[in-house]
Amino acid sequence: MNHANSLKIKNSTLLSLLAPGLAIYLFVIIVPLFTALGYSLTNWMGGLDKTFIGLENYAALVKDEIFWSSLRNNLLIVLLTVIIQMGLAFLLTVLFMSKAMKLKEVHRTVIFLPVVLSAVVVGFIWQMIYSNDYGLLNAILKSLGLENLISPWLDDPDQVIFSVTVPLIWQYLGVPLIIFMSAVQGIPKDIYEVCELDGVGGIKKAVFITFPLIYDTIKVAIMLSISSNMLVFSHIYVMTGGGPGTSSMVLAQYAYNTSFNSMQLGYGSSIAIGIFIISFGIIIIFKKLAEVKQE
Repeated sequence: MNHANSLKIKNSTLLSLLAPGLAIYLFVIIVPLFTALGYSLTNWMGGLDKTFIGLENYAALVKDEIFWSSLRNNLLIVLLTVIIQMGLAFLLTVLFMSKAMKLKEVHRTVIFLPVVLSAVVVGFIWQMIYSNDYGLLNAILKSLGLENLISPWLDDPDQVIFSVTVPLIWQYLGVPLIIFMSAVQGIPKDIYEVCELDGVGGIKKAVFITFPLIYDTIKVAIMLSISSNMLVFSHIYVMTGGGPGTSSMVLAQYAYNTSFNSMQLGYGSSIAIGIFIISFGIIIIFKKLAEVKQE
């Protein structure tokens, strides 16, 4: 068998292995994306009739106050999640690297366990925790004599977006933690041994050794966090339904409400395309800024 035939067999084998995944990606991601783009150019209201209206939906979207307030909520969630969740994950990674840390596997398992829970289940759990009548959080504050801190966590428009962000941070903290720990395990142990011989430890080792060496991994984790939190839906839908008013409304829920509650499927599709464009743009901007920072 000559080299050309061998190469053809390898390519055909590779293609056959990739084909199922590519087919799934095509029909689950690409086809719906272009279908939504097509619908966004119509005034489709759920019936058989669809009238092409060009960019009218997008012109209306630019003037839509609920869309922009939902975007602000999404951006706030992204900002809080990236800062708090990534910060906690990095600190926990450093802690798990410490020789003084005991039962590391148990702690990692406990932290990662919420990730496998359904987002709807997590939403219901935290709705009960935040409840004004029987909520665990207010009960704990009352038992500690901190009645002045008791608050209608999900009913106050000024703080509800912060309240709904906490379950997101809690549930998915295990994802960046596992990613960071995998990256740290790939760092040669000789580097840390030399640092210890030079008397470098604790915070300095974390800041000047661990952080730079896993910087690329941190960038990937942040981009994953941005993309997922721009699409957050289930937690908030269960806990608040976007309320009070629209104070906790996010883009995905606004698209859902517009498409399936109001049956404005054309306009709802334009919101979905808007989410895609904005999310993609934010990730590109972050990637460029991170590259500049690295240089």
